Amino acid sequence: MRTFESFNLQPFILDAIKDKGFTEPTAVQEKLIPLIKKGKNVVGQSQTGSGKTHTFLLPLMNNIDAAKDEVQIVITAPSRELATQIYQAAIQIAQFAPAEIRVTNFVGGTDKQRQIDKLGAHQPHVAIGTPGRILDMMNEQALKVHTANYFVVDEADMTLDMGFLTEVDQIAGRLPKHLQMLVFSATIPEKLRPFLLKYMENPVIEEIRSKAVISDTIENWLISTKGQDKNRLIYQLLTIGHPYLAIVFANTKQHVDQISDYLKSQGLKVAKIHGDISPRERKRVMRQVQNLEYQYVVATDLAARGIDIEGVSHVINAEVPQDLDFFIHRVGRTGRNGLSGTAITLYGPSDENDISLIEKIGVTFQPKEIKNGEIVDTYDRNRRKKREKSKDELDPTLIGLVKKSKKKIKPGYKKKIDRAISESNKQKRRQARRQDERTVRKNKKRSNS
Repeated sequence: MRTFESFNLQPFILDAIKDKGFTEPTAVQEKLIPLIKKGKNVVGQSQTGSGKTHTFLLPLMNNIDAAKDEVQIVITAPSRELATQIYQAAIQIAQFAPAEIRVTNFVGGTDKQRQIDKLGAHQPHVAIGTPGRILDMMNEQALKVHTANYFVVDEADMTLDMGFLTEVDQIAGRLPKHLQMLVFSATIPEKLRPFLLKYMENPVIEEIRSKAVISDTIENWLISTKGQDKNRLIYQLLTIGHPYLAIVFANTKQHVDQISDYLKSQGLKVAKIHGDISPRERKRVMRQVQNLEYQYVVATDLAARGIDIEGVSHVINAEVPQDLDFFIHRVGRTGRNGLSGTAITLYGPSDENDISLIEKIGVTFQPKEIKNGEIVDTYDRNRRKKREKSKDELDPTLIGLVKKSKKKIKPGYKKKIDRAISESNKQKRRQARRQDERTVRKNKKRSNS
């Protein structure tokens, strides 16, 4: 296992790492930092929460020449929240530098004219922001990126999904030809490939798979909503479990509004986050959440990848996400930095196929239900299918009887065969039922201990 010292980084970078409490590199950092230091163009594919931000910030900020009053690094992110998180991480590193490293965040919702005036006095060494605002500053002739040595496109698939690839394309087209380009993405969609081919010559493409699909510190519960009021069920889960901080995810803005309105009507103080909320309001809500003024957040998938909220103890999927990749992103909001977390997914009969697909990628669910005001273990939803399969698995003796039943034999003997087969199936059903009951009792005892 490598250490951060083995990357031959400047002392101030190592001081910043120590201040963050990082002890050893993540898998993506271990693999990509040496390649970035060698000047390679890199496409890094890894899941959220894998340490991508410091994978590019550490080696690139290591190379900044603070004596030059010029832009050296340009970084784009698809949302204001993501850009701000990268900016804050860069500021934390810069404060340990022996000479001033200027880092500026260019996002909407901030005073554009003020930023233009500041750029007239000094150019930042590191320009971070959303594609639209960075391009805007370039078009104003205020941000001069022709001196940049490095260009980073973070969350490239999300950039594509949100329709910002045109702006990133225009930014890349006006940067120096001979610069190092780094693209980070959870997935590499086919529509992203022409952009990569256009700007990246012989890139090193690395897919870093996490050892586990979700962290082993997360308990992954599955609760059926059949015949139940979903809003009421969410309220019960939030008040029974007494979470430190919980995020409830829904697929649409309308559903977020419905859930948050219901929870507020039940007396809970709830923050909501979705695309229709103004950037200023979103920023204010995020600050309040981080200050623990809210215990409950209801959000669309914007918060699954676009926002990093510390200390989340519970995640509730009010519905299975339409894009199954977001299941991993949502659940990954909890159980971070070695802390334990609980992810709860609500599902109905129409979600069976999606749940099966999630299980196929290696996610294991614990079936739960609410009973007498407690969250308890319940039966595996597939138990009937397993039982039906076992009906067909007859003892060798019965197989012989079945074969005989197909021949021309006396009616009394045929009834005897039918009774024997029926009795065998009943016995197997009783055994399966007893086994289910034993499993539930055992799990309940374990959860109470």
